[in-house]
Amino acid sequence: MPDRPEIVCICGSTRFVEEMRAANRDLTLAGVIVVAPGETGGVVTDAQRAALDALHLRKIDLADRVLVVNPGGYVGESTSREIAHARSTGKPVSFTDPVPPDRRAPADGDVPG
Repeated sequence: MPDRPEIVCICGSTRFVEEMRAANRDLTLAGVIVVAPGETGGVVTDAQRAALDALHLRKIDLADRVLVVNPGGYVGESTSREIAHARSTGKPVSFTDPVPPDRRAPADGDVPG
């Protein structure tokens, strides 16, 4: 038995907030420590968005693995960047839905243009 529960960082588009909440609930009930995107409940400035994006990368650093919540296979630019960061640090990445080949984040850390 491990010394501590597994830590999973949830990533995904903010358009899927309800799906991310459901994943958070399910993982938590399964005994997993969940690190999730911050919820602001409103409009944020560009500076705040940049700070939140950087903070989420640090959350990924804390996690044992990353779960991408991607209904319909959708993976946006910010999530692609997070996937690339996770992979560059050796974190396993899994998805709630299959990702179409043209939307997969490259494993080498590059972000699609």
